[in-house]
Order: sequence, then structure tokens, then C-alpha cells
Amino acid sequence: MSTKINGVGVHMLGYDFDIHNTDLLAILDKLKNARKDYLIKVCAKLEDLGYKVNLGELLNVSTVTKSHIALDVIHNEQNVDMFISAFGHTPSKGEFIETLLNEGCPAHVERFNITPREASEIIRNAGGKVVLAHPVCYKYEDNLNLSQVLEIANNAKVDGIEANYLYVDKYNNFIDEIDFWNNVAKDNNWITTMGSDYHMLDGIRPEIGFGNYYERMKSIYLDKIVKHIINEK
Repeated sequence: MSTKINGVGVHMLGYDFDIHNTDLLAILDKLKNARKDYLIKVCAKLEDLGYKVNLGELLNVSTVTKSHIALDVIHNEQNVDMFISAFGHTPSKGEFIETLLNEGCPAHVERFNITPREASEIIRNAGGKVVLAHPVCYKYEDNLNLSQVLEIANNAKVDGIEANYLYVDKYNNFIDEIDFWNNVAKDNNWITTMGSDYHMLDGIRPEIGFGNYYERMKSIYLDKIVKHIINEK
């Protein structure tokens, strides 16, 4: 679930919850509709800036994100001249998002959000376990220090963090802080989960299931992760 607190977008993960929970479904539907309103407004701003956007195609995406918008614009050949003028090159997805779509950027649009704690309560009331997604991202994308990340996690009363996550920044720098975040989880008595957050096949980013980083990942105790998520309540 996408949430926001103090201007920072935070992703909250839910595991082993009741998929028929009415409160959960209601808030997911509200967030989904908010995304479409957001999409329309962002596309209008991008077009005002001179970019071509395939709004019709993006409206067919069930849950549209900044990534969908960025990739649509980047892959549109009509935008090549704009990229050369604005960036000097065709930007990566991350560079496009951080330059045009994030808070304080020319095409930023505020949309309906819930806080990490609200998302946590919704997931937990649906019988699930709550995990703070990719804490490493908040360090490099939002300049949060460890104390600030811990404050978000503690305020939301998470059960765990997605410690087993390999991060690639907008300049394609590969960052492995898995051991660090596993130690953070241990110090706070949190469970750990694992996510490849797969978006594209480029030989750098982790592929779905960490297929291209199996040697690094096989040391993670997968059975223990699953047991903590599913069996222990």
C-alpha cells in the first residue's frame, strides 16, 4: 500500500491477510480511484511541459504508478528532442521520476494518501502482518537517516522490514545493504522479508525472484521468512 508521511512516500506491505476484508477492499478501491485522478492531472502537466503521453493506454493500467507514466514517456520517440533539451540524453525511469514527478518537481501532483500507520492498522485488522518495504530506498531516495526510518516503522508498529532487497539508484549504482538492514531487524526484534521489486531486464537490477543474484540470495533463510509470515500469528 502506498502511503505518505511528512512528504515522504512510504510503501507498506501486507502478508497473510483476509483478501475479502471489507474495510481493506474499501480503502484499496479508494486509493485505486485516486491514482486515476492523479494520472489525468500529471499527464496534463507533462503535456504542458511539452511531453507526449499516451493517456488512453495508461488509463487501461489497473493500478497506475509513477513508473508506468515515466516509462510511457521515455519510450515515446516523440519525446526525444525534449529529452535532449531538458536532460542532454534520454533519462532513466528513476531520473525522470526524481526530476519531474516527485514532490517539488514541475509535474508533481498531490493525491489522496493514507499514512503508514493507517495502512498498518488496516492490514492488521484484516488479520495480516505488516512490513515496511525496502527501507534502503528511503535512505537514498528521500535522504532519511536510520533514526527517521525507525521512527516511521515504530509509529506504524510494523512486524518486520523488507531487509533482503538489492537497490539500484537512478544512476544505476548497485547498492547491497542487506546485512545492515538484517541487523537492524534483529536489533528491533522484527521479522525480515525479501523482495526483488522487479521492473525491467537490464542486467543490473534484480530480476523477479532474484534469479540473477541467486548466489547472494541463497544465504538468506527463505524457509524462516515464510514461516514468520504465514505460520506465526
